[in-house]
Amino acid sequence: MLDINSLVAIYEKQMEAEAGLRDLQQHGFDLKKLSILGREHESGEHVIGYYCSGVRMKYWGARGAFWNESWKLLSAAGYFILPDIGPVLVGGPLTTWIVSALQSAIARSVTAAGAALYDIGIPLASVIRYEAAVKMHKILFVAHGTPRELLAAKDELHGSRPQEMSIHFAAEKVRAAA
Repeated sequence: MLDINSLVAIYEKQMEAEAGLRDLQQHGFDLKKLSILGREHESGEHVIGYYCSGVRMKYWGARGAFWNESWKLLSAAGYFILPDIGPVLVGGPLTTWIVSALQSAIARSVTAAGAALYDIGIPLASVIRYEAAVKMHKILFVAHGTPRELLAAKDELHGSRPQEMSIHFAAEKVRAAA
């Protein structure tokens, strides 16, 4: 298990998540330390597609502009179909942690994304709450860094109106949210 300081913000609306991403970028937060996780929207009458042209994965769908812009700024991109959640899009380091969780057999009551969050030190009760938020089509930001960086990021994100924000400090031996 990795013990990483993590800030998790839950956004109900895409516009708020976009504002949060802009705020972090404008205030100099290292976006290589940010992951975004969101559930795929049902297609209805929209085309949905994923493709790679060169270095970056591209998304064609209802949230195409959001994901394509996010993936330009973040370090990795992925698309997974998770039992009990369904199709999800992810960007940033959480992508590789999900792949790692998939490679190691995990017998917990969480998805691969949840296992990845748990493996970086987020308490199981919080992981279950975050998975429930993703199931309800909410967008998660997961930022990593020093306590000082995460406290500054929390202040920067307040203006974008996340529904919930928690900091999980690695130094806390008892897994509790700040």
